[in-house]
Amino acid sequence: MPVVSVTATCSHLLGGRGYLIHTSLSLRIQIDLSQPLESQGPFAVIVHKLSDVIVKAEYDSQSQQLLDNFQGYVSTHPHTVLLDPLPAMSQLLDRFASYRIMSQLQNSLRDWRISSPPYLEISTSDLSVIQQDVESKGLSFPLICKTRVAHGSCSHDMSLIFSMAGLSEARPPCVLQSFVNHGAVLHKVFVVGEDHFTVERPSLKNFPPGPYERKTIFFNSHEVSKPESCSHLTALDEKVSSLPPPSGEAMVALVRELRAELGMALFGVDVIVSIDTHTLTIIDINIFPGHWANLHLHLSLTDTLTQNDLHAVAVSIKRYDETGSHQDRHRKVRPRVTSAAEDKFIRVTSLRNCSPNKFFTEFK
Repeated sequence: MPVVSVTATCSHLLGGRGYLIHTSLSLRIQIDLSQPLESQGPFAVIVHKLSDVIVKAEYDSQSQQLLDNFQGYVSTHPHTVLLDPLPAMSQLLDRFASYRIMSQLQNSLRDWRISSPPYLEISTSDLSVIQQDVESKGLSFPLICKTRVAHGSCSHDMSLIFSMAGLSEARPPCVLQSFVNHGAVLHKVFVVGEDHFTVERPSLKNFPPGPYERKTIFFNSHEVSKPESCSHLTALDEKVSSLPPPSGEAMVALVRELRAELGMALFGVDVIVSIDTHTLTIIDINIFPGHWANLHLHLSLTDTLTQNDLHAVAVSIKRYDETGSHQDRHRKVRPRVTSAAEDKFIRVTSLRNCSPNKFFTEFK
C-alpha cells in the first residue's frame, strides 16, 4: 500500500472563517496515496520522500496516477506546505540534471573557492564516441562512473576507471566524473531549511593521476562511506597532511545558492576538499535521507516544524518563484508615535515592573 511520511501540525478553524491556526503540538502520521487525501487531512505540512513513485512513474501508469492525485491535492490546498515540490525532487533523481546544476553554480561560487569536477553525460555504448568525448571535454583519469538514476540500491554501484581502454566497462546511461584526491575524507552535508549539518565519513583513498593500465575498481559507495567502514579502498597508501575542514562561511554560501537554485528545503550535498588546491569540491547532490540516522537532524526537523520555520522556508521558495528574489515584499508602515527615548523608558519600566523579586514580595 503506497504511503508517504507526513508531519502535520494540529490546526483549528477559527469561527468558521477559514483562519488556520497552528499550535505548537506536532504529530507524525502516514497517509495512504491510494485513498483520497481529503478524508485523511487537513495537513499543515507534508514532508515526503516520493522518490520511488517518481522513478516508477516514468514507466508505470499507476504510479503516475498516484503522483497526479497527490499533486492535485497540493494544488487545491495552497496553505499546505509541501517539502519538497515534486519537480524539484525529480531533478535530484537524475544525475544528468543535478550535475548540470553543480556545474552552473561554479560561476556564482568562484569567490568562495568552490568548484565541481569536470563530468560527462554518457548515453551511448559506442566506445570510440565515449573516448572522443572524454578527450574533448578534458576529463582527467581516474574517472568515477555513476548511474544516471540517483535513487535505489543500484545508484550506489560505481566504478573507478583508469584508462581509455577501461571506458569499455562504463554502462550507459551514466555519468563520468574526474576523480579528485581528497585524503579519503567525505563531508556529507544535510540541509534543513536555513540550517545545515555536516558529518565526516570515510571515502576513497588517493590515486596517482592517470591514465595508466589498471583494472577497473567496482565498489558500492554506501559501503565505502558508512561510518564504520573498514574497506581497503579507504586506507591511504601514504601519510598525508590533514586537510583543513570546509570553511563555515563557504558552506553557508554553498547551501544558500543550492537552496535558491533547487527550490528545496530538504536535501543533502557531498563535498570534499582537494589535497592539491584545498578547494571545496561538490561531487553529488542527494534527496534528503528517508531515515533520521543523525539525532541532530531529527531534533532540528522537529524544532523547525514546531517553530514554523519550514513554513517560512516554503513561503520564501514560493516568493522566489513568483518574483525571482528572496527580498521581502514592501509593506506599508505606520508612522512612529513615540520617540527613541520614550521607547527606552517604556521598555525599562516594563522590565522593572516584571521583576521576579518584586512579584514574589508582593505575592507574600
